[in-house]
Amino acid sequence: MHHTDHQPDGPAPRPVPLGEHLAAPTTRAAMAVQQEALYAAREYLRGQGCTELLPPLVGPVTDPGGRGAKALDVDYYGQPYKLMTSAILYKQASLRGFDRLFYIAPNVRVEPPETAGTGRHLVEFHQIDVELAGASRDEAMEVAAGLLTHVVRHVLDTVPDVLAGLGRDPLAFTELLTGKFDTCTHAEAVDRLRGGGHPQSADAEIDWVGEETLSREADRPFFVTDYPKGSRGFYDREDPDRPGVLRNFDLIAHGGYGELVSGSEREADYATIVTRMRESGENPAKYDWYLKLAREGIPTSAGFGMGVQRLVRFLTGLDALWQVSAYPKLPGVVAP
Repeated sequence: MHHTDHQPDGPAPRPVPLGEHLAAPTTRAAMAVQQEALYAAREYLRGQGCTELLPPLVGPVTDPGGRGAKALDVDYYGQPYKLMTSAILYKQASLRGFDRLFYIAPNVRVEPPETAGTGRHLVEFHQIDVELAGASRDEAMEVAAGLLTHVVRHVLDTVPDVLAGLGRDPLAFTELLTGKFDTCTHAEAVDRLRGGGHPQSADAEIDWVGEETLSREADRPFFVTDYPKGSRGFYDREDPDRPGVLRNFDLIAHGGYGELVSGSEREADYATIVTRMRESGENPAKYDWYLKLAREGIPTSAGFGMGVQRLVRFLTGLDALWQVSAYPKLPGVVAP
C-alpha cells in the first residue's frame, strides 16, 4: 500500500481512471478512515448541543469568500442560480430557528487549473460546517479544536490497523492529543515568514508556500487569528476595537498538511453587512433574501468550516486530496 508520512516535495501523484481508483486498496483505507471521522464528528457536535441540518445545494448567491475559486452557474427556472461554494449565508439564516447547528456540506468550487498539482485542491469537496449563536471567536476555536481532537482520538481507537497499513505513524498525533493548540496572529505569521525569507504579503491570506512552511515547522495544529480586512469574505466580523482587523481564525495542521479549518465571528448588523459587501466589491442587490433576514435581525454568532477531505488526508498521511475522495475532480481536469 501507499506509504508516506510526509507530503513529498515534488508534484503530488496524479489520479488514475475512476474504476481503478475505486478498486484501489488505498481508496478503501481512506474511506474507512473517513467513515470513522464523520461518525466521530457527528458524535462530538451533537454532544455540543448542535442539530444537524442538510445543506442547500443551489441558491441565488453563494459565499464570495473563496480565494481564486469561481461558482458554477445553474439555470433555475430561468433564474441564474449558483451551486454552493459554501453554505455560510444559510448557516447564519438558520440561527433563526437553531441556536447551534452543523452540516456535512458538499461544496463545488471551480479552482484555477494551476491548483491541480498542489495535492490540496478539489473542485468537489465537503465541509463540516458549524454555526453557534451568541458565540465568540474563542468559543468557536474551542469547538474546532475539540472536534479535531475527538476525531483523531476516535480514528486512532477504531481503525489503527488501517492507519498502520497506510504507513501513518500514530506518533504524528502525540502532541495534538496532549495539549492546547498555540495561537499566533496573522501579523506574527507574516513576520515569521518574512524573517525566514518568504515574501508573504501583510494584506492577504497566508499563501500556500507560507502556509506549508508554518505547517512543517509545527509539531501540533495551531491557530492563526486576526486576518486583515479585505483578505476574507464580508461576513467575517471586523474587530470593533481594532478597525481593519477581522475576528477570525484558521486552524493549520502540522506536518505540512496545512489549513483544516476557517472560521470567524460573523457580521450580524444589517448596515455593516451592506457596507462590507460594497467594500468587497459585492452587489448587495444579489443578496436580497439574506439582507431581508439581516434587516429583520440575525443573531450574532461564530462558526467555522472544516474540510472533510483535508481532515482525512491529515489522518491518513496520504499525499493528495484526490486519494481521499471516492470521486475526485481535480481543477481543470475533465473527469467523470
